[in-house]
Amino acid sequence: MTDIEIASSVQAQPIVKIAQKLGLKEDDLELYGKFKAKISVKPAPKTDNLVLVTAINPTSLGEGKTTTSIGLADGMAKLGKKVCLALREPSLGPVFGIKGGATGGGWAQVIPMEDINLHFTGDLHAITCANNLIAAILDNSLQQGNPLDIDPTRVVWKRCLDMNDRALRSTVIGLGGHSNGVPRQDGFNITAASEIMAVLCLAADMKDLKRRVGNIVVAYNRAGEPVTCAELGVTDAVAIVLKDALKPNLVQTLEGTPAIVHGGPFANIAHGCNSVIATKTALTLADYVITEAGFGADLGAEKFLDIKCRAAGLKPKAVVLVATVRALKFNGGADKSELTKEDLPHLEAGICNLVGHIRNLRDVYGVNVVVAINKFVTDSDKEIDFIAGECEKQGAEFAVCECWAKGGAGSVELAQKVLKAMEKDAALNFAYPLEMSVKEKIEAVAKRVYGAGAVEYTAKAEAAIKSAEKIGKGGLPVCIAKTQYSFSDDPSKLGRPAGFTLTVNDLEVRGGAEFLVAVCGSIMLMPGLGKKPAALGMSIDDNTYEIKGLF
Repeated sequence: MTDIEIASSVQAQPIVKIAQKLGLKEDDLELYGKFKAKISVKPAPKTDNLVLVTAINPTSLGEGKTTTSIGLADGMAKLGKKVCLALREPSLGPVFGIKGGATGGGWAQVIPMEDINLHFTGDLHAITCANNLIAAILDNSLQQGNPLDIDPTRVVWKRCLDMNDRALRSTVIGLGGHSNGVPRQDGFNITAASEIMAVLCLAADMKDLKRRVGNIVVAYNRAGEPVTCAELGVTDAVAIVLKDALKPNLVQTLEGTPAIVHGGPFANIAHGCNSVIATKTALTLADYVITEAGFGADLGAEKFLDIKCRAAGLKPKAVVLVATVRALKFNGGADKSELTKEDLPHLEAGICNLVGHIRNLRDVYGVNVVVAINKFVTDSDKEIDFIAGECEKQGAEFAVCECWAKGGAGSVELAQKVLKAMEKDAALNFAYPLEMSVKEKIEAVAKRVYGAGAVEYTAKAEAAIKSAEKIGKGGLPVCIAKTQYSFSDDPSKLGRPAGFTLTVNDLEVRGGAEFLVAVCGSIMLMPGLGKKPAALGMSIDDNTYEIKGLF
């Protein structure tokens, strides 16, 4: 059965009934049909039993981090725990571009999966609208005499669209005469890469959202000074557009475990985590909360710990590190077409990737680590045993997870190991203090987490760092944008590279999100479609509206 066929075979419970498991009444909900709702409660965390799910460096196939997160929550529920998931929302672009969403897979899914993967409750559309409202007000200011003396060549705010559309990466606007605006070069990012998305996911409440929106740097004037949303006068209008999107969304797993799905920033150009409001709402309503961070631990977990936890005062009691046989073989040099065959030599060569992530989480950040070996039907017993043996050598707790095939029943052992790990003292050390200079913070992550031997800066990056420090943004945390396929900035450097040189090409100020983006390598903020987009294989029934071919 396909994922959508599995999801369709399960009768979802009314969302009001799911809410009752968290102690919520119908008056606490804003219903979006029978199976989705916005939660209208003020977060006031009552527990600190937070679990982060992260992963080793993935292949392009994905390693089942979301699936494992869902399975872990269902496994805890089977053990009688009052548990809630806190996950990111999918973006429409990848759904129609490649066969992949963000609702898990097999018997570990959140539902209604077709709604969540498509329009859901409209959050991403609201973020798109808010982003483009800022762009429209900015261009109107240029047209109406340019009272802020904005330099049209130094507008850094781009429009966005929640779709893969490479033709919009670089555009020219304002053509057709004076009445059509000031001509200038522009472009589009995908909505998940918008700073509005990052702002919404880091905001504590409406007041904090407005403060952050007001601090967004949209351009520079001719004197080289930053121009913000507050100076454009658009702050409250943006907040009005986002007022419903700020509220977290409640859905459920196939097994009826509550799941809060809210926010979806990229894990390279942003911090790759669900919203602070969603996480804290879950901590308010449940005894145990399972959340995840995007891509591998060098990106998602690093940013969850160094940016989100620092900003929101969070601290995970355990971190689950998802590993797969196929990704480790790939990191050992195996050809992608051969990953389903037993291959101990390549597995042995790639195990260093898992070891590197274990040591980072344990030795750099001081957190309790449990390895989840996400088992596929093509994995051999010898391969699983080899990974288990390496975990034992590293002193890391581990469990084989079969939630894709068995749901919560396939995750009970993992849940037991995680609960045991949470009983240990939990520390949280950051990779760097904020008092360091921008370069020192970048180099701390590069050397302590990635394993780099040195960091080099292009002339453009040097100038951008000086500019950020000059305008008073040097004290912000750093968000390093690089490939997800390697510890380094080179996707071909697999395994556990060490002593390499990380090259910083640029630095971008995110005044509202309150971090600095250090751009390493080529980061695509508006994906394109492949030769045969997934959208071409989808259909909907004329009468029942049943969707086929989604996943």
